[in-house]
Amino acid sequence: MNILLDISYDGSGFCGFQVQNNGLSVCQALQDGLEALLGTRPPVKGCSRTDAGVHALHYAVNFWADCRIPMEKLPLALNQKLPAAIRVNRAMEVEEEFHARYAAHEKTYCYRIWNSPIDSPFGAGWHHRLPGKLDEAAMQAAADRFVGSHDFMSLCSAGCEVALRGSTVRTISRCRVQRTGDLVTVTVTADGYLYNMVRILAGTLVLAGQHKLDPERVPAILESRDRSQAGPTLPAQGLFLAWVDYPELPAWQAGKPQGEPGRIL
Repeated sequence: MNILLDISYDGSGFCGFQVQNNGLSVCQALQDGLEALLGTRPPVKGCSRTDAGVHALHYAVNFWADCRIPMEKLPLALNQKLPAAIRVNRAMEVEEEFHARYAAHEKTYCYRIWNSPIDSPFGAGWHHRLPGKLDEAAMQAAADRFVGSHDFMSLCSAGCEVALRGSTVRTISRCRVQRTGDLVTVTVTADGYLYNMVRILAGTLVLAGQHKLDPERVPAILESRDRSQAGPTLPAQGLFLAWVDYPELPAWQAGKPQGEPGRIL
């Protein structure tokens, strides 16, 4: 059977989702847990690559296995075999041809900025702190100009395989900046992403929030296809994969979080 899992993880202690030679990955830890529970080590298909230190609120992963455990009980059973930094929220059986990555319609990422001269003792590993007051209205004005279908080569770090062999055009359907007290959250929903695209986009919005970049410059930055024209790549710990849309799976969509996607505490 083909099983789809909804998982959350704190990426602080992992080298990313994909299995790598330089450290423990989320995928490896998940496979270790599956092997301990099921007696076999199934290959898993993740919905997206996440870099070292990046977190996930609702990450989708599917695998094929002969599983006798009812789907409603699988999360509790599997969580007993996983490190505390990884939790399975839900499990469901899907069609044999379903693939977590290729079936995704859109993915939503959040970037969390603690905008205060004093860091918070709660969840310091889940945000990037900037002490100077950010102008969220200017950030939103810049964010609005990223919405739509554009060539996002300017927001792609060096080493992006897609930039070398394929199209760098992506469609952003939503780009929103919200402030809740000292927490500023950038939420981006798109049909696909380039390497470090959200972290660079957030860095560009920060420049607008610091009045170092006129929001009107965003179209020219995109047209330049020049990475040096955009803002800095913000640190990984502020980034979360918040949600993956599978419109053809009503049972999955029923778990879509309401309200502020980047809210942790």
